[in-house]
Formats: sequence, C-alpha cells, structure tokens
Amino acid sequence: MLSSRSQKTAFSKVPIALRRLIVPFSVLVCFSFLLTFLFYLHRPRGLQPIQNIRFGWQAWDAVSYAPQPDRPASNGSGDTVKPPPTQGKHWWEIPEVSDGTIPQTLPLDIWDPLLPHKTGLTELAIESCIFSPVTMEFCNPYSSPAADASKGKWVRVERDLNWKTGLWYLVGSCNLYYRRTRRLNVPLITDLVLLPADICPNTTSTEDATWHRVARSIRNGVWPTQSDFLWYELGGQKDIITEIDVLWGEGPAWLGFEKLQPAIVERNSKVDSVWLTYRRGVTPAQKAPPLHFHDDGTFTILQIADLHYSVSIGKCRDTDREPCVEGDMITADFLARVLDAERPDMVVFSGDQLNGQGTSWDSKSVIAKFAQQVIDRQIPWAAIFGNHDDETDLNRLSEMRLYQAMPYCLASPGPSTVDGVGNYVLKVRSGDPSATHLLTLYFVDSGGYARTGYNPFAKLQYDWIKPSQSEWLLQESAKIRPIERPFTPDGASDLGHPWTRDTGMRRFSKKEGVVLHGRKERTLAKPNAMMWFHIPLQESFADPDMDANWNPLVIGQQLEDSGASTHNGNFFEDGILLAAESDAGGHEIKVVGHGHDHITDKCARVKGVWFCFGGGGSFSGYGKVGFDRRLRVYKISDYGETIRTYKHTEHDKIIDDVILVGKGAIDVGAHIPS
Repeated sequence: MLSSRSQKTAFSKVPIALRRLIVPFSVLVCFSFLLTFLFYLHRPRGLQPIQNIRFGWQAWDAVSYAPQPDRPASNGSGDTVKPPPTQGKHWWEIPEVSDGTIPQTLPLDIWDPLLPHKTGLTELAIESCIFSPVTMEFCNPYSSPAADASKGKWVRVERDLNWKTGLWYLVGSCNLYYRRTRRLNVPLITDLVLLPADICPNTTSTEDATWHRVARSIRNGVWPTQSDFLWYELGGQKDIITEIDVLWGEGPAWLGFEKLQPAIVERNSKVDSVWLTYRRGVTPAQKAPPLHFHDDGTFTILQIADLHYSVSIGKCRDTDREPCVEGDMITADFLARVLDAERPDMVVFSGDQLNGQGTSWDSKSVIAKFAQQVIDRQIPWAAIFGNHDDETDLNRLSEMRLYQAMPYCLASPGPSTVDGVGNYVLKVRSGDPSATHLLTLYFVDSGGYARTGYNPFAKLQYDWIKPSQSEWLLQESAKIRPIERPFTPDGASDLGHPWTRDTGMRRFSKKEGVVLHGRKERTLAKPNAMMWFHIPLQESFADPDMDANWNPLVIGQQLEDSGASTHNGNFFEDGILLAAESDAGGHEIKVVGHGHDHITDKCARVKGVWFCFGGGGSFSGYGKVGFDRRLRVYKISDYGETIRTYKHTEHDKIIDDVILVGKGAIDVGAHIPS
C-alpha cells in the first residue's frame, strides 16, 4: 500500500491538463446519475404509472375514457385506419377502437369547467372584494393547513357574479369559491338550493345528509338589494356535483350543466339574467360521424352566415317584420325551420357567430347558444371566425377550445405555425366500403382587424389572409391523391382496368352519359373542393367571367360596397389558383364561400372560381328593409361532380337556384376576361 507521500508523488505525475478535467468530469457523472434517477429509476412501475403518483391533496386525478361501442368514428378529415367491415353496417357506422393511450390527469386546484372532473366538492363560499382577485388574492376565504389537507384548497370560480349587474362590478368583484377533494372519508356536495334569507331547504333527506348555508348572500352588491342565500347538501342520496359555472343571458347551459332555479339576477330592461349552473358527473360531447355521401351520391351543406348573437336576447335590426323584438330568438326559430326543411348533412358557420361590439362581453355564454338548433338535430358542423368573434373577452384559440367541446363539432385550430386559428381540412367520403375521398372542404381564418404600417394610431382595417396560409393550402392540396372521376360505387370496377402489358397504358371503363366539366370521359383528378372564409378577397368583387353569350356570370345581388380588406395578401393568385386539380391543370377549388357582407348574396365566377356570399341570416345583424334574411344551401350530387346552390329565405322561398359546377352548369363555354 502506498504511503501518503507516495500517493502525492503519483498524483503529481498526472499531467496538469488531465488533472483539470477531473472535477468537471466528476460533476458531469453525478449530474448524469441524478437525471437517470429522476427520469428512469424513480419512474413508478406498472401499466399506468401515472395512477401511482400521489402527493397529498394536490394529487392528480387519473381519468380513463372507456371506449363506447355505440359511438361511430369521429374524424371527418383524417385518413385513419378503419376497423374491418361489420355485416349490415356502413363503414362510417362502425365504432372506433380504443388506441390504449394513457388516461388524462386532472389537477384539483384549477377551475376549468371543460375538464372532466369526477371528484366531488366539499364546501362553498362567496366573497366580495374591492380588489380584483385576478391581480391579488386578498379576499380569499379563510382556511387552515388542516382544512386544506382534509377538504382541499379553495378554488375560485373565475366568473364575477356581479359582472355587468351589481355595485361590486364597479370597484371590485364578487366570486364563488369551492373546495375539491378525493378523500373517501369527507362528505361531498350532492345538491344545491337558492332560497330567500327567511327560508330553509326541506330537510327530508337521510340522517347522514346535512344542509349548510353559504354565509354571504349570492346577490351581495346587486341593486336593488335582495338577500338570496345558496345552500348546499352534504352526503345526500343524489349523485355528487363535480363542477360549478356561471352563465349570463337566456341561452342554454353548457353541455352537461343544469341551471339552478331561480336565476341569481332576473333579466330586466337594464341587465341580463345571471345563472348559477352545476354539473353532476361527466358528460362527454357526442362526436360527429365522418362526413359521407348518401348511397344516391348526394351531400347537402347549409351555410349560416353572420348570426351576431349577444349575451342578451338580441335586438332586431333593419326589418319590417312585425313583431320582431328578440333578434336572437327570432333567428333561432328561422334556423330551426330551415334545418327541418333542408335536412342538411353538414352545417358551416361562416363567421361572426358573436356580435362583439360590447354586446357579447361573455363569449362563453354566447357560444353555448349559437349552435343549439344544429346540435339538437345531431348535425355535424364546422365553423370559422369572423372579425367580431374575438372582440371581447376571449381570443380565437380559447373560443376554438370551446367549439371543440361542443357536440358534433368538426372544427379544429389547425397548425400553430400558420397564421390564424381555424385553418383545417375536412373530407367527404363515399358511403360504400371503399370510403373514397370525393369532396374536399377547406376552412381558412381570414382574421379580424389589422393596421398597416407602424403607426399605432392608424385606422383599423379588415384583416387579410397571410402567405403562410397560402403555403399551408398548397401543402394540404398536395397530400390529396387523384381518383378516377366520375366516381361509381360499383365495387372494385370503379378503379378501372389494370395496366396492359402490350402498351403500358391504362384503359378506363367507358360509361355512357357521364359528363365531367362538359366532356364525356373519365379521368384521374383530385376531388372537387370548396372553401370558406369570412372576409372576402378583393377578387370577389373583380370583373366576372362571361358566359357563352358574353353575359356576366353573376347570380344574386350586391347591395353594399365591398367588404374586402384594402390590403391584398395574394391568397387568390398564390393559393387558390395554384391548387391544381391534376397534372393537366384546372382548379381544385371550385367554390369559395363568404360571410361578412350581409346584404350581398351573389355568386360570381372570377378566373374559373365561384365566389359566393351567404347573405345575412340573422335578425340581430344589420340588413335592409325588403331584403329578406336568407341562408345558402349547397346541394352536391353525382358523388361530388355537381355543385348546385340556392338560398332559403325567411318567407321559405327558394331563390337563385343554379348549378355552378358539373352537368348542366351555367359556366359551360364561359369566357375569362383578359
């Protein structure tokens, strides 16, 4: 064994450069071992490791979604692998198969009504404060470490009960708080009652159930003064309450929630009603089946443009209809009548679902009602944003999250690397076992408002579609494979004959009477496509193409000045016209649909592309006396080859019925102005 002097002598013989590396190398080894321990060695074992993690009351709630056998596939746009056919059912009626993903985990200390909490509430409190709880938590209910450990920490419902209705709204806020826990030995809230100060709830429950009154009045700060107190039952026989929310206006409660009767504040001429809503358990949104053609080759789309809904019941504008006071409600009745008459396979909301302009100050309350007529009829729907949708409290990404939590919604935010929110593609397929992609639907966010230049005081202009969206469109178009057109659902024969050995050319089966763009032939090309965005392009108001007799290809009216942005982002030239139908050329996108201009309902063909306006469909949006409210209908037939459109008016008249594309189209032999 070496002596101390010998060890020092041996160490001194190590090169200086190597000695300098010993310390950093040792640190690196220790740090690597620490990372290995944290991210691998310390990882809980088991098939679902996240369920084994428990750290006190803040432990995350593991939630699993069991596959539901009666739910059809939901993605109308994806190219997902379908399960094998089931006898007697179409491919789109076959349920999805669970992919075995790890269940979601939910925190207990965050208020978010969209989270599917199954854990219960233990206590309620109401606090008023002159300081906004968003900036400082000065008036939170009193608690202690023992109470936090047992009942859970206080969670604020981020909805001011006095918003727009009470005195506290002017100088502070009034908020509802709750505790949430997963402990099994703590009684949970099973019922809520709102009663005047001198009335107690009926105590006819079991011996274990107890009623408790929230100390402060739920109408604290509301004028005129009235004391209504919130009571909650612990340990009752009903299912536990898992979430609480607040709703303004007369619209429906959010999915899975119920309104607590009576309203916290009743509607009058000065304020809108305020409701406390609650949810028992979890109610998942019904998913829309994949978009598909009927067996007769038809598919119907109803465009609903510019609803302009508000928190209130709305105010009728520019109409001679009598009586017409409640604009939103009259519009809802109009939508219901058209939906029942047309029975569309899909509905497109083409922007300005919200009125903005200070009247849609609680976007969530308005979003809960704008698609209600469509949802009640279990119709798949998509939506894009207009310039008014995000003028108030929520941005577009937050609103899209709400859209996606609604039943039968097909909308999605689209890639985060592309300008805007709501750039996405949906595909309509054949109903036969081949599930062939026959129609493409593009949705683009045209923005809201923008300033040109660097002057912050410059006047706002309507926004425009950006170059990144043109690039996105061309990328999505390039992914679409050509099909043999026209399509015939006749088993495998619609794929044509195989390559012949003698010529190397592919022969197509000949079918009499088939017309594709005026020609009796079959060809390989991408399916026809349609597109929707809210603010029209400048080209929508350009000189139209001419028909065979040199008459302008325009159907409908334009009773107002152009609503297009003053800035041209070249989306038409750099995007729409470059999305080719096939190697031989041609435009993949045949029809572009707009909203925005309420008293413009024309369809005009420009450089081979049809630009169609929906026209105002709401009594709450601006209009013109004598110009009936109307909704545009698209009838697609011949498995995507023929596109017909017309408008359904408030007096149930069908006007401007015309075939835009396919057999019998009015643009056969058209001339494009140079």
